[in-house]
This record gives sequence, structure tokens and C-alpha cells, in this order.
Amino acid sequence: MTGMTEQSGEERLAEVSVLGVGSRLASGPAAELVETAFARELTDQLALFRGMSLADVAHTVTLMQTGIIPHDAGTSLLAALLALHEQPPNFVPVPQNGDLYTNREAWLAARTPAIGWLGAGRARRESTTTGFRLTSRSLILAFANALITTGNALIERAGEFRDALMADYTYLQPAQPTTFGHYLSGFIYPLLRDLERLQALYARTNQSPAGCGSVNGSRIPQHRTCQAALLGFSEAIPHARDAMWQPDGPVEILSVIVMALVNLDRLAEDLQIFATSEFNLIELADGHSRASVIMPQKKNPYALNYVRGATNSLSGLLTSSVAASRTPSGQIDNRLFAYGDVPRALEIATGVATLMSGVVSALRFNATLAASRLLDGFAAATDLAETITLETGLDFRSAHRIVGRLVRDAVQAGHPMRDLTLADLDAAAQTVLGHTLALSVHAFKQACDPAFAIAARQDIGGAAPASITSMLSVCQDALSRNRQWSQSEREHITAAEETLVLTAQKLARGES
Repeated sequence: MTGMTEQSGEERLAEVSVLGVGSRLASGPAAELVETAFARELTDQLALFRGMSLADVAHTVTLMQTGIIPHDAGTSLLAALLALHEQPPNFVPVPQNGDLYTNREAWLAARTPAIGWLGAGRARRESTTTGFRLTSRSLILAFANALITTGNALIERAGEFRDALMADYTYLQPAQPTTFGHYLSGFIYPLLRDLERLQALYARTNQSPAGCGSVNGSRIPQHRTCQAALLGFSEAIPHARDAMWQPDGPVEILSVIVMALVNLDRLAEDLQIFATSEFNLIELADGHSRASVIMPQKKNPYALNYVRGATNSLSGLLTSSVAASRTPSGQIDNRLFAYGDVPRALEIATGVATLMSGVVSALRFNATLAASRLLDGFAAATDLAETITLETGLDFRSAHRIVGRLVRDAVQAGHPMRDLTLADLDAAAQTVLGHTLALSVHAFKQACDPAFAIAARQDIGGAAPASITSMLSVCQDALSRNRQWSQSEREHITAAEETLVLTAQKLARGES
């Protein structure tokens, strides 16, 4: 320690700058390496600053409390770390100093002779890896909260439009009678599955690599369980080498993000079609639209285009992450870009979910037009075929053929389904089967009534009002449980991080 205290801050800074690229090397990095790899790596790691800072503080607190770091050196190092934790304006990281860890090390070296203890038993990648997990877990919770908000918006609007008749669509063709409420509620369940995946992802992310050394731990006791607790992790990752080098974490995060965005994008894709003049079923709020610079009549669904663009972009990023993971097991390049890409992806995904929540809450549904089109169309054709089977005992395939012929004749004649009569059905049956059907006028009219068709769908998941109400209640309870989980985890990690900083402040002042 005596030798270190005799050095000036500038001398220590210069020495650490060289040590940052490895004392095995006789010279510093080439300009082209600094301007490319170092610059990209540093830029991508800036989002990890707070997480890396907490990791460095937890390491120092643990080794100081266990007597590895001498008291005076520990107080000096902690004081400098706490000053840096506030991200002072004089901390200006540059690629010439390497990655974020070595930039932090250089800043600390100019302010404390105890800098040599920061790397006791740990590689620089340990700080980065721990910081990445701390950053990711917070962003995962933020994304979960955004999805919960979107889910609540869907529940509110689905309840509002529970009885609003419309045709459901497959292949963009009218398929069967439904309600806009039933349609919207169909996007809540994928969102709940996304939240289940996020909880499992969070549980794996919320494991500590701190104290893992580089591949198999360290001769210097690291007390990994203690460090994990200080940082609010649920536990330490069991295997030290796996803790340092596992590549599947970033891939899993991106996979869960992309799946959630695909689910949101499917709704956005539908809404963009429904918002066209040709469909005219919904209208986006002006705040979620963009005017054309050249065509004054246009109201472009820009928010929905952004959702699709973000989903496509992150889907490509997932593929890139998978490709980057195909390396020998102890390689840094499988995470080099993930340090920046994954936090950005989580922030983008959170923004997309927040945007979709706003879109759903503010859109207008053209209920009158939707109901009119349903009555003018043939979406109740399946109900008519099923009624024939139930009332007459005719097999469904034969009933299907009869109704198919009925629809073909009606389309050719320009008649909507609501104008058809039992005589028209019997004529179709005569053509297909050679005889008429023993179906009552009352049963025929009910089968052609979309409102009756909706009321008849009372089984689990059906579009009947009581079924929708039941589903929305179940979904609301599930979202509430997810909100409680997210809030509990946020409170836990916030308390742990605040306690860690307070502990470090006491130790820095020389208090036990």
C-alpha cells in the first residue's frame, strides 16, 4: 500500500490505462481498434453504468466486511465508488480508455490509491455481466408493467363493446358473427401468456453472477451468496463458469420480447386494415395518426406502422443474437453487442406496449356500420348449417353443401342473407339432395339472426355476453396478480439497492 500512496493520481491513471488493456501487452491499443471495437463496446455499455456501479460497490462491501480489503483501503475505495455512482459530470468515458469498466477504473485511480482492490478475484467481465443482469431485470419489470397496462385497456374496451355486433374475419373475409368485445378479448390471453413468460424470464435473470471469478471462482473468497443478497438477487448462479459465459440469457430475453410484440402486432395489423376506408370499422385517434404532406385527405395510422416496424426490427435482432451465440463456450463476442442491444430492445418493447395501450384506449369503433354489414352479409351461414343438423338430423357435411348452394344463389341474385326465406333454403336443398328439409320458419329465422347466434355461444370462450363477462373477470384477476408480482419485485430490488448504498456510505465513513 505504501508504494501506491506515493503515486500521484495522474500516475495511477496512466498505469491503469495500460493495465486496462492488459499488462501482458507492451503497448496500448491501435487507433483503428479504439475507433471501432472499443468505441462500439463502450457506447453499448453506457446503459449498464448504474448496474455496474452497484456490482462494484457490492464487491467492495463484501470483501471489506470479510476482511479481504483492509479497512483504510476499503473506506477510500468505497468513497470514490460512491462519488462515481452519482455519475459526476467530470466522468467522461472515452474509447481510448477501453470499455466502461476500465473507464470507471481510470476515473477511480485518479482519486484513490486503493484502486488495485477493485479487481481482487474478479475479471472485468464479472462487473459487466452483473451490471447487465441488474439492468435487464429492471427493464423486464418495466416491460411487464407496460403489458399489464395494455391488458387493462383491452379489458376496458372489450367490456364496453361486449354487445357490439360485427363479423369476425378469417382470410380477411367475413367468417362468423361475433362482437367487437369478443374480438378484443382474444388478444388478452396471449398477453397473459407473455406475462407468464416474463415472470419465468425474470426469475432466471434475477440470479447473480457476482463473485464467479472468470471460469471457476477465485482463491480470494468472494462470498457469492452475500454479494447476491446485497444486490437483491434471488440466489447466486450455481456454476461459476456458467455464470460468466452463458449466452442464452440475451437470446431468451429477445425471444420473449419478440413473442410479446408479435402478439401486439397481430392486433395492430388488424386495426390498420379495419381503419381503411374500405373497411371503416375503426378510426384511430388523431394523436395516433399522421397527416400526409402531399395528400390532404389522408389520415395515416402511423402508430400501427411503428408497432409493425419495431416488431420486424427486433425479430431481426433476435436472429442476430442467436447467430452471435454460436461460438466456442468461452467467447465474449456472443455478448459484445447484446450489452447494448438487449436493454435497447426492452426499452423499445416497453414503448410499443405503452403505445398500443393508448391506441386501444382512444380508438373509435363504428358499431352501426359493423352491425349493418353483418346483417347484409352471410356470416350466419355456419349457424344455419348447424341448425339444420340439430333440427333435422341431417349430417353436417350435407347441411354445409345445402347452405353453400343457398349462399351461391343469393350472391348471384344480389340478395343479402337477411332477405332469404325458408323457400329459398328448400330450393337449395332440392337441388343438392333432391328433397326439401323439415325445418320450421321459426328455426330458420333464428339461425339467420346474428344476435341469436351470439347469444347461443355460451360455452367456455364463446361470444355470448355472459361468457365474455366471465372471461374478462378472470383476465382482470390475472392482471392484478401480475401487477402485485411486479410491484413486489420492484420494491424488493429497490430496497436491496438502497440498503447497499447506505451500507457502503457507512463503511466509507469508517462506521461498522
